[in-house]
Amino acid sequence: MKLKDIILTLIVIGVISIFLFIEPLKDWFMLYSGAKDWRYFFLAFFKFAILATLGESIGLRISKGVYNEKGFGLLPRAIVWGVLGVVISIAMGIFSRGTFGLFGYFGLELNPTILAQESFGIKLLYAFLVSFFMNTFFAPMFMTVHKITDTHILENKGTLKGFFSPIHFGRIITNLNWKVQWGFVFKKTIPFFWYPAHTITFMLPKEFQVLFAALLGVALGVILSLANLKKK
Repeated sequence: MKLKDIILTLIVIGVISIFLFIEPLKDWFMLYSGAKDWRYFFLAFFKFAILATLGESIGLRISKGVYNEKGFGLLPRAIVWGVLGVVISIAMGIFSRGTFGLFGYFGLELNPTILAQESFGIKLLYAFLVSFFMNTFFAPMFMTVHKITDTHILENKGTLKGFFSPIHFGRIITNLNWKVQWGFVFKKTIPFFWYPAHTITFMLPKEFQVLFAALLGVALGVILSLANLKKK
């Protein structure tokens, strides 16, 4: 581990410690994380913008030995992840609530209050089903959109001006490496990583679900770097 890795690690630990041990910041974080208005999505934007972008930087460190480089587009990536974080938060709400309805077809009426009183087995089954449906029906589209925006950023040399230029969806999606996208990102990471990872996510209290999902963005950065190495 080099000096820059140690510095980054200390910064991350320091920021986490601030929100854990300084009561006003901790209370603010918990209030916004459990809010039922715009504040929930406001915080989701920054959770993903910071943590998922950090994950991509770590992925770059693994593949090229640096956390940032010319043309990488750190700020455009953070903007994309912030927006995607809001979308993910919405998807989590849709699939978590929709899965309650599925249990109703089998004679088990569930809602957040009833679920809290159910056995561990029911909670685990519920969390797995939410993860299964979200990652089966939402994740492939999400991952493809992210890959398209990632390609767009790289094509425009990571500049903000280039980022806000029109995205050539048709051309980019046609030229994607579908062998890697399907054979590794979809076929392997979804069943072997994202199903169990998001099962854990939906076992957590609501206040921590989006944060944990954003932390998984760090894992995503590592996974994507491995996918790029596999491609090479």
